[in-house]
Amino acid sequence: MTATHNQMANAIRFLSVDAVQAAKSGHPGMPMGMADVATVLFTKFLKFDPKASNWQDRDRFVLSAGHGSMLMYSLLYLAGYKVGIKDIKNFRQLGAKTAGHPEYGHIDGVETTTGPLGQGITTAVGMALAEKMLAERHGKRAVDHFTYTIVGDGCLMEGISQEAISMAGHLKLGKLVVLWDDNEICIDGNTNLTTSDDQCKRFEASGWDTQAIDGHDLKAINKAIAKAQKSGKPSLIACKTIIGFGAPTKAGSHSTHGAPLGDEEITGMRAALKWPHAPFVIPKDILDAWRTVCARGAGERKKWEKRTSKMKNAAAFKRDAKGTLPTGWEKKLDAFKARMAKEQPKLATRQSSGKVLEVLTEAIPAMIGGSADLTGSVNTKTPSTDSITNSNFKGRYIHYGVREHAMGAVMNGLALHGGFIPYSGTFAVFADYMKGAMRLSALMEQRVVYVLTHDSIGLGEDGPTHQPVETLAMLRALPNFNVFRPCDVVETAECWQIALQSQKTPSGMVLTRQGLAPQRKTHKKANMCAKGAYILAEAKGGDAKRKVTLLATGSEVEIAMVARDMLQKDGVPTAVVSMPCWELFDDQSAAYREKVLGPKAVRIGIEAAVSFGWDRYLGANGGFVGMTGFGASAPAPELYKSFGITADNVVAEAKARLKK
Repeated sequence: MTATHNQMANAIRFLSVDAVQAAKSGHPGMPMGMADVATVLFTKFLKFDPKASNWQDRDRFVLSAGHGSMLMYSLLYLAGYKVGIKDIKNFRQLGAKTAGHPEYGHIDGVETTTGPLGQGITTAVGMALAEKMLAERHGKRAVDHFTYTIVGDGCLMEGISQEAISMAGHLKLGKLVVLWDDNEICIDGNTNLTTSDDQCKRFEASGWDTQAIDGHDLKAINKAIAKAQKSGKPSLIACKTIIGFGAPTKAGSHSTHGAPLGDEEITGMRAALKWPHAPFVIPKDILDAWRTVCARGAGERKKWEKRTSKMKNAAAFKRDAKGTLPTGWEKKLDAFKARMAKEQPKLATRQSSGKVLEVLTEAIPAMIGGSADLTGSVNTKTPSTDSITNSNFKGRYIHYGVREHAMGAVMNGLALHGGFIPYSGTFAVFADYMKGAMRLSALMEQRVVYVLTHDSIGLGEDGPTHQPVETLAMLRALPNFNVFRPCDVVETAECWQIALQSQKTPSGMVLTRQGLAPQRKTHKKANMCAKGAYILAEAKGGDAKRKVTLLATGSEVEIAMVARDMLQKDGVPTAVVSMPCWELFDDQSAAYREKVLGPKAVRIGIEAAVSFGWDRYLGANGGFVGMTGFGASAPAPELYKSFGITADNVVAEAKARLKK
C-alpha cells in the first residue's frame, strides 16, 4: 500500500514531538505546523540526491527558522541522508549530530548553520545570487537550481531580513523561494503583541511575487510552489499554518513553540491523527515511500555529471567548486611583494590592500568583491571586477548598498554555495553590524574575508562614532577568526595570502585610512606574517642584549620604530616586534613566542585601541600606550598627540618600567 501525503507528513510530526519529548527540550510547534509544506517541497519539487549530498547543482534548502530543527532532522532521516533513527533519538544530547539548531558540517544535508533569526534567509539570498552568477559563467546545463528557505515570524521581524528582502528584490533573484510559516505565534504569544505588518505588501514593495495559501492544503501548496518556480522575481509564499498542528489542546498556542508537549498531549495527538505507532517508529510503507520518492534525483545527478565532464572549462568549474586556488597566484603575489619592497611607497593600508587585490583578483577569478556603499573608501574594486547588476551577473563586484548586516550573511551564502571566494569592505566600526554573520563564518569554518578600514583614531575628523577603539578586542575574542592588522604594503600582501590559504577560517583585514611609512625594506620570499608576530628590528647587540621589546600592530609599528631609535640612542637595546595577527602568533611554539617577546625584556604594547587582551603578551612589568576610552573629532596627527600615542610616550613608558 502506498503511503498517503498525510501519513508522510505525520511521520515528520511524530518524529519531531517524540524527539523533543525525549530530550525534554526543543521546539515541536513549527515542525508540526510546516510538515505539510515540507513534505510537498521534498517529495514534489526539491532537486537533490541524499546519496550525494554535495552535488553542486542540487537545490539548496535553508531552514531559516532554525529553532524548528526537528523538521530538518526528520526530513533528512526520512529522505535517506546519513542520519539514523539513533541520531533522532539523541536529539540535543552531547555528541549527537542532531544539535539544538542545525549546524553546517555537523550533519549531512544541512546547508548552513541557522538559529540566529534572519541569518538563514539572508544566507539563502547569497546562495541564490551564487547560482545566478555561476549560471552566467557556465550555462544552465551546468548550473540550474533553486534556493528554498522556510522562515518564521521571528526571521521577518529581525532587521536583517529587510536588507535581504530589498537586495534580493533589486537583483531579481527569481530562483529564490521563501516559504513563510505564517502561524501568528511568537514566544511571548500572538504576533499581534509586536507586529501588524502586511508581509505580502512588504515583499511586493521590494519587487517580490507573493502568494498566500492554506499551509495544510496539499493542492494549494503544490500550485503555489509550481507558480513560484516560473516567476522572474523572488517569491514569498505565505503559508497559513497552525502551530502544533494535531495537538488536541495545545494546537495554535504559543505553548507548543519552545517546550515538549507532554506525554498526555502526545497520546491525544496519536489518537487524533490516527498514528498508533510507538515513539520513533515509522512504518515500513511510509519510510519506503519517503526513500523512494527522494531517490529520484540520482538519475538527474548522473546526467549532470556526464554533461559537465564534457565542458571546455570542466577543470576550472570543478576547481572553483572545491575552493581550490589556481596555480601560479602565489608567484604573482611574491613578485608584487618584491616590487613594493623596492619601491617603498607610503600608503594607507586600505590603499595597499587595493593594490594587492588588483594582483589577486586578476590571478583568482573565483574572488568576488564588494562593499557596503563605500567602494571608494575601502578600495575593494579592481579593474578585474566589473559591477554586478540586476541585468548583468557576469561581473565580480557586488554593490551591497548600506546593508552591512546582510553583506556578511550574503557572503556566507556565496561561500557555502561554492564556486566563489567572497570578500567585501566597510569601516571597521561597522563590524558590530556584521558580528552575527562573522560569528557564523567562524562557526561554519568558511573562507570569508572582511575588509575593515578606517581602523582607529587615525581616521580623524569623523570622530568617536566612527573610531573603533574596542573593535579589535571584540574580533580577537571570536574563535576561529584571524584578525590581521598589517603595518605596510608588504605585510598587507602577506596577510591577504594567509587569508586566501585559510580555507576553514574567515579573516578580518583591519586597515588604516592614513598613510604609513614602509617598514619592510628588503624582500623576503618567506611570509613573515604567517607566524603572527616577528622581530622586525632586533636590539643593538642582539637578543642577548635586549632590554626592551616594543610590540605594535598596524599604524603603530611606525611609532615603535621611531621610539626604538630614541631608546637606542640613550643606550637602551630595544627590539620592535610587528604583530599583524595575534591568533597565528598564539599558534606558534612556546620557544618561538619567548624568543620574539624577549624573556628578560620589558615589554611595551602600542596600539591605537583599548588595551583589552594585551596583558598576556606584556607580562607583570609590561606597559601599554594606546586608548583608554573613546576618541574625538580632529585631524589624525592631533589625535595621536592628544591621546598620547607618541614615540615620546613610548620611550617614557619603557624607561619607567626599566626602573621598577
